[in-house]
Amino acid sequence: MATKIALPITGDTEADQLLTADPFALLLGMMLDQQIAMETAFLGPYKLQARIGDAFSPAGIAAMDVEALAAAFSEKPAVHRFPASMAKRAHELCCHIVEHYDGDTAKIWRGLRSSEKLYDRIRALPGFGDEKSMIFLALLAKRFGRRPAGWEAFAGPFADDTPRSVADVATPEHLPVVRAWKKQQKAAGKSKQQ
Repeated sequence: MATKIALPITGDTEADQLLTADPFALLLGMMLDQQIAMETAFLGPYKLQARIGDAFSPAGIAAMDVEALAAAFSEKPAVHRFPASMAKRAHELCCHIVEHYDGDTAKIWRGLRSSEKLYDRIRALPGFGDEKSMIFLALLAKRFGRRPAGWEAFAGPFADDTPRSVADVATPEHLPVVRAWKKQQKAAGKSKQQ
């Protein structure tokens, strides 16, 4: 029996299954989610895995030459609209996971009971600012059931029921709702947090 897809966002069942099954793919997709469409960002790990095969892991990518990784990011269709800079950031993220979590991405959140510690661990990741860290915390809670006590305070407005981020994509039909809400906020001169 197939695993229930926790984040049906890419439009590709295999890519969505990868996000559900592989914590590293999920984290990498979140890191890539900037200046491109959400579904494109979260499809990135699947594209990259197809290109680098067994090296698709924090340890494998950390061991790669950054230019070789950038070449994999740049193959058509590119993983991101800024393939070289995002490959460098992905490499930094993987080195951080290897150094601090023995290459096991899920150790960032596995077994943690402190929302503050979880937020701090996410915030310390290369490529994760305050807002991205709040969104990823909300994503873990809403889509993957990782809900340490008080998580809502650290996820901020992303913990509510407003369809404001990738954390609110429970079905493929939710994606255009989130996109429309973001467009409405932008037109009103408001941020995702308002």
